[in-house]
Amino acid sequence: MQADAGAPIEPLAPHPIDHVPPALRGAVYAIGNFDGVHRGHAVLFDATRAEAHKLGVPAVVLTFEPHPRSVFRPDAPVFRLTPPESKARLFAAMGLDGLLVIPFDRQFASHSAENFIEAELIGKLAAKAAIVGYDFHFGRARAGSPEFLAEAGGRLGFGVTVVGPVSDETAIISSSRIRSHLEAGEVAAANHLLGYRWFVTEHVIPGERRGRELGVPTANLRLGADCRLRHGIYAVRFTREDGTVHDGVASFGSRPTFDDGAPLLEVHLLDFSGDLYGENVQVVFFDWIRPELRFETVEALIAEMKEDVINARKRLEAAAPGSALDQALERTAIAGRVVAGGRFG
Repeated sequence: MQADAGAPIEPLAPHPIDHVPPALRGAVYAIGNFDGVHRGHAVLFDATRAEAHKLGVPAVVLTFEPHPRSVFRPDAPVFRLTPPESKARLFAAMGLDGLLVIPFDRQFASHSAENFIEAELIGKLAAKAAIVGYDFHFGRARAGSPEFLAEAGGRLGFGVTVVGPVSDETAIISSSRIRSHLEAGEVAAANHLLGYRWFVTEHVIPGERRGRELGVPTANLRLGADCRLRHGIYAVRFTREDGTVHDGVASFGSRPTFDDGAPLLEVHLLDFSGDLYGENVQVVFFDWIRPELRFETVEALIAEMKEDVINARKRLEAAAPGSALDQALERTAIAGRVVAGGRFG
């Protein structure tokens, strides 16, 4: 059941597949990696909730951590659109009842598709039904297909629903398309495919205090090393641990005017003064303003930063309220949910 309008929402607590709470056994399971948790996934979750309601059981997400590409290609980790803690918030905001996590490693990947069905879906979960996407594959060498799963379901006594591709005006909605848009700084296009405004959740770390010296103090966040967001200036909205929300302008990049160092997200909160160090916060990306630039003088940088503030304020004032999912996320707690290294803890 989806949350009532205005009601506070707690992120789903992730449970390892080897310690399934009794209340989450015998459920309907949406199975997949679900990076991005985009509009295509939302259709799959709608089907999961509908089937669960029909059977009178919970609607539960069964996902995998870490991302398989991080296991098989650690030298080229995938740009995670929604790290684990973000998924937990999104799943809750989308009205799902529980979250189960399978630790993904080479040993698990070596198991056959039949073993996954018999050991996990039947043995550990007593699944009533499984809901998967048209491109879902599982088991050793990705031998398990949606058709393979459906045949097994008919033989072993659990339902299977395969959800087809979901398209927008131009192509199938996919995490790859969303990544490409964010890598190009095309935030509005990425948000359109997601069905909500892309966000990051991290804790505020000490910086060089350079922004304060320039008259534009910032809250500094270190994003994951896999983040491929285009370096530049963005109009954002910033939510603190206590739920208070502030408009802001953010710079993501390497600060070429100064040290050209490791990428950092630096957020200047409009009309705010206070200490944010150590807080777990959310930054929601509304719009792209300009690329990151190297300035010949500090004075030129300060003048451009003042224009950035004006530009961000205008764009945020003109922004639409956001989707129903945006509004549900605003009610979903973030405090204490960040885990170092992007893993469920």
